[in-house]
Amino acid sequence: MYSTRLPLLVLAAVTSLCAQKELVILHKAASSLGFYTLDGAPQTVVDVGKHPHEMVASADGGLLYITDNGTMRIEHAGEGGNTVSIVDVRARKKIGEISLGEYRRPHGIAIDSATGRLAVSCERPDRLLIVDPAGRKIVRTYDTKGKTSHMVAFGPGAKWAYVSNSGSGNVAAIDLAGGGVQLIPTGARPEGSVLAKDGRHLYVANREARSVSIIDTAANAKVGDIPTGNGPVRIALTPDGKTLVYALIHDRKVEMADTATRKVIGQVALGGAPVSLSVSADGLRAYASAEEDNKVYVVSIPDRKLSKTLTLPAGTGPDPVLEW
Repeated sequence: MYSTRLPLLVLAAVTSLCAQKELVILHKAASSLGFYTLDGAPQTVVDVGKHPHEMVASADGGLLYITDNGTMRIEHAGEGGNTVSIVDVRARKKIGEISLGEYRRPHGIAIDSATGRLAVSCERPDRLLIVDPAGRKIVRTYDTKGKTSHMVAFGPGAKWAYVSNSGSGNVAAIDLAGGGVQLIPTGARPEGSVLAKDGRHLYVANREARSVSIIDTAANAKVGDIPTGNGPVRIALTPDGKTLVYALIHDRKVEMADTATRKVIGQVALGGAPVSLSVSADGLRAYASAEEDNKVYVVSIPDRKLSKTLTLPAGTGPDPVLEW
């Protein structure tokens, strides 16, 4: 006789897994990492280093590596911090940190999924660090040849790393094996970047140039720009590689552009000025944080509309968001 018990058990397991999905939000102002339900209800808070800026997950999603910058903004003076915090996501606790020694104010961070090594950009001095998180040590450093090294992304096969030099209006393309550096002019104040799915292009958001630069990763040269709204700061790509989604800090919007036509295809107005932008793994939602208002805006990418506004506790100053 056919039994419905097994299908029901499977359904229950799937439902349980879906119910466990949550948001992990970095509190830049409160120097902590917050765990929230998808509706924004706070669950757990984990203290990290002072004024953390960016985070990246390990390949299995079990760990988060967080840059403890030590200052709220790149414009602010100060020596800053020199650590990368390590948080066990499942245990919801900090399990250690990586000392960066003389390299201070770490900002951008990326991970090579093949080796697990981290790329960390620092502002004081302007350097790119390659870090072994298992050994908790720096394995190599590179001069970015620019000013205010901000965000970083690996190129195809992690043979090159690309660092946005916000203060000098260029991107440093760094040959990780040979150590050579090529400076690629972008626009004023390049910040976030994202690699195309096929690895052929890197898209770089230029905050004060109202544009997204397109860099050919084979030639390490800019091959075009996408005109945007005012103040693109962080940028992501939908899983199908067709749509760029980015935050406009000055316009207080999230904007979307088609990678094929290189034209804007939609905007979503927010209530505050977004400093971050991430896209869910299924490509349906974008998360943009307004740190000054302690809010996270949830945007429906297919509908191109604001679907939810999450209000976080006062003084948290939310920045990057991950759906976990």
